[in-house]
Amino acid sequence: MNRLSSIATVVGLSAVLAVLAQPAFGQTVKVTPLGGIDGEFCAQDRALIFEDPDGTRVLYDPGHTVAGADDPRLGKVDVILVSHMHNDHLGEAHIKAAGAGTCAKPDSSVSSMPNSNVVEIAVAKKSKIVTGSEMPPFFAGRLKAAGGDPANSMLARFGGSVTVGGVRIATVAALHSNGVDPDFIGGDLGKAMKAAGIEGDVGPATGYVLRFSNGLVAYLSGDTGILADQKLVIHDYYHASLVVMNMGDNFTTGPAEAAYVVNELVKPASVIPSHSNEVSTVDGKVRPGSKAEAFVKAASMAVHLPLSGRTMEFDAAGKCVAGC
Repeated sequence: MNRLSSIATVVGLSAVLAVLAQPAFGQTVKVTPLGGIDGEFCAQDRALIFEDPDGTRVLYDPGHTVAGADDPRLGKVDVILVSHMHNDHLGEAHIKAAGAGTCAKPDSSVSSMPNSNVVEIAVAKKSKIVTGSEMPPFFAGRLKAAGGDPANSMLARFGGSVTVGGVRIATVAALHSNGVDPDFIGGDLGKAMKAAGIEGDVGPATGYVLRFSNGLVAYLSGDTGILADQKLVIHDYYHASLVVMNMGDNFTTGPAEAAYVVNELVKPASVIPSHSNEVSTVDGKVRPGSKAEAFVKAASMAVHLPLSGRTMEFDAAGKCVAGC
């Protein structure tokens, strides 16, 4: 091989390596809501599955509407994210199956105590649980008690990140309380705390920013109010183009406040509303007079309702290209 051939070979190999190192921009991230009633957006719906183009699957806030580890909708779960420790996100109980109960009130009568729906799923699926603040020790202890690996409880504090498969996961601020139900603590201490009306503090609640292998950046708000960080961190630094925005009012931003966050602060290409705390759709269509309708009307970008079981696909720019 002469010198020119050697140079050409090296240049060609470098070009191939450069292409392989780039995000898979032609591929999509799949987002599947796991709610209480198929085809609807219901009062207790929080849970979403994100699937990276490389197959990494991330479950967010399973709460009450994932029917435990045996829920056939789950499939493989590599990572579970928990925004905070309230029962509707952690899951002290869960539905028997998709469709149990009503859209207004799912039949979440299956107890997950003393471990939680999150931990039971993580043990069965051998999933990582990624949280911030002081939540990881709680999950490590529960994983160990349930026969899982406590090392699967992973910390990602504000400003830091962890990578699992093709997904880089960072925690960001959320303005919300974050107490552990005393029933999870148990014993005399748990009884005394319950009698006093206090919960176990595990630091601030969090949101998440996910960077997928196709280049998509998604902001998962968690339960939060309006924060300057939504402009300075989520928009200016992370450049999120897809937002999952909690908008049910009282416990989190209401429709008008949530619309301000996405319109004026984060400015994504697309938004998925969540945590409505009421029946938001009827026959898959937004319910007139609902908070979801108010949010859809107020948001200036594409709004995609999280209809349970319906998979949406998003490109690198945050545009829904299928299932919407």
